[in-house]
Amino acid sequence: MVSRIIPVEPFDLVIFGGTGDLTRRKILPALFRRFCAGQVPVGTRIIGAARSDHDTAGYRALVAGAIREFSDPQPCDDDQLEKFLNCLDYVALDAKGDRGWADLAAKISGDRVRAFYFSVGPGLFGALAQRIQSNGLANAATRIVVEKPFGHDLESARALNQALAAHFDEGQIYRIDHYLGKETVQNLMAVRFGNMLFEPLWNSQYVDHIQITVAETVGVGGRGGYYDRAGAMRDMMQNHLMQLLCLIAMEPPAKFDPDCVRDEKLKVIRALDPVEPHHIVRGQYLARGGAEIEHPSYREAVGDPRSSTESYIALKAHISNWRWAGTPFYLRTGKRLVARSSVINVIFKDAPHSIFGPEAGQHANILSIRLQPNEGITLSVTIKEPGQGGMRLMEVPLDMSFAEALGSDGQAAPDAYERLIMDVIRGNQTLFMRGDEVEAAWAWTDPVIAGWQARGEVPKPYDSGSTGPGDADQLMARDKREWRGIKP
Repeated sequence: MVSRIIPVEPFDLVIFGGTGDLTRRKILPALFRRFCAGQVPVGTRIIGAARSDHDTAGYRALVAGAIREFSDPQPCDDDQLEKFLNCLDYVALDAKGDRGWADLAAKISGDRVRAFYFSVGPGLFGALAQRIQSNGLANAATRIVVEKPFGHDLESARALNQALAAHFDEGQIYRIDHYLGKETVQNLMAVRFGNMLFEPLWNSQYVDHIQITVAETVGVGGRGGYYDRAGAMRDMMQNHLMQLLCLIAMEPPAKFDPDCVRDEKLKVIRALDPVEPHHIVRGQYLARGGAEIEHPSYREAVGDPRSSTESYIALKAHISNWRWAGTPFYLRTGKRLVARSSVINVIFKDAPHSIFGPEAGQHANILSIRLQPNEGITLSVTIKEPGQGGMRLMEVPLDMSFAEALGSDGQAAPDAYERLIMDVIRGNQTLFMRGDEVEAAWAWTDPVIAGWQARGEVPKPYDSGSTGPGDADQLMARDKREWRGIKP
């Protein structure tokens, strides 16, 4: 199945932090893949901007190396790569000073779309926004793209919103969360609102509970300094898992319009109850040694033998509205777990009465939405177990793997950054967070963090390569439920 390419006009994209890790690993390979797909037209200018001194040839050589290293699964065609590199330029620039800004202004002209990607720390957002305006780089078609972390708490998020709002309208600000660019995440809305089969059942009358799991096998790696100040609650729960919760729980928007969708997501966040202390489990991974691949402990990785920052968090949340009253949402995320897995499980209630008797067994219908590593949707249904000997029930999956169902042309589907960057160029904000949405998420998150800090709680240790601390299993067991979604 060949995907339909929606063309755009030539545009300018300036990447602040143009030599950084995110740019090399994600942004530039994504742009190259869109170039190969025919979505980056001739005449487009992509300008890297950073403090380091490069000439244009040196920067193109750096980009070529990054694309060859990180552009999988797209094969790197040398002719295509050469054409893409010809779109690139570079400016050595000081985000907080005057150096380089006149050079950047000289490279940008015309009424075309101008996108400025802030692939830098949030401490530079305000300075960059101010200098874009003061150097005459902004026009009516200007967009700015900002990466997480968007604040450390509610106060800092408000300050960042105010700093950006001083120079740009909300309609020009694109707060990017790459999870929202995943094909399966967008299919949440298609499955819910495009199929009469599911939406009538999407409420507390039929849904027993919902689980959202984002599990990683990696540790904190080279992000130890940042991560130890943030932890799993700020780094993952407040943004990625919160966004998945909103999409799975929101009311149908009046139309598929950016503000209509984001209005409904905001209502979900504002309807979240405060989390009870006994509904929170925090963990911190231990070292692994012996015959297995060796890993340092979390505390060794961040260089603090007394760190009380969590690398794992699980919690039970409730949404106080008519649709979801009484239906719990279980969310968990962690590092150094047994498998890499991002999955949403919607567990439906049992049939109110089994005509087959208790000896037949009973199996719940479960809708599993896999975000990674193999994107797809599985619906488990109950059938009769084959063979003689009476009526026995068993669970079987109706499985749709996107790679199998949609990948018959042999081309990989666009990744999250590819899709989101092109949405920026088109001016489509549906998959980007609005300022009030970010602030509402922090308003819910801050009391959770303040609560465990006031109680002096420390994370529970868990083994690297496990499913997390045992207390998380007890969180479910108390409700006579169990986690699904992490399999070795």
